[in-house]
Amino acid sequence: MLSMAWVGLTGEFTPVNFIIGFLMGYLILGWVERGKKSSDYFRKIPLVVRFALFFVLEVVKANFRVMFEVLTPRQKMKPGIVAIPLNARTDLEITVLANLITLTPGTLSLDISEDRKYLFVHAMFIDDVDGFKKNIKQELEKRLMEVMR
Repeated sequence: MLSMAWVGLTGEFTPVNFIIGFLMGYLILGWVERGKKSSDYFRKIPLVVRFALFFVLEVVKANFRVMFEVLTPRQKMKPGIVAIPLNARTDLEITVLANLITLTPGTLSLDISEDRKYLFVHAMFIDDVDGFKKNIKQELEKRLMEVMR
């Protein structure tokens, strides 16, 4: 709300101006809330920013890997379907995780088991099944759960 107020006061609706308004609002709220018990808002915002940067980096790396595979004549793909055990329990957590996996080039969320304990993922590059599972569990899912819980 404070970022929109800032944009309204300056009269310029640009992404940079919106970000400046957001940062100013964050700092103002932090100053007002100082000395009080810290709310989830101030704990979660840095987590959301870190997660967004992590995910953008993962998408860029995956884009380059898929691009290299498409542009080179030698095929290095090792496609496969893997069942990823889930810590995510709510519909929202599972849906967001599945969509983030699908947004990453070279991977596609296919289905979820009936007991909702496994997410089936197709990937273009599965050099090591355990390493692939570990990457999804300890990198993507763990960070997502920190943000969502």
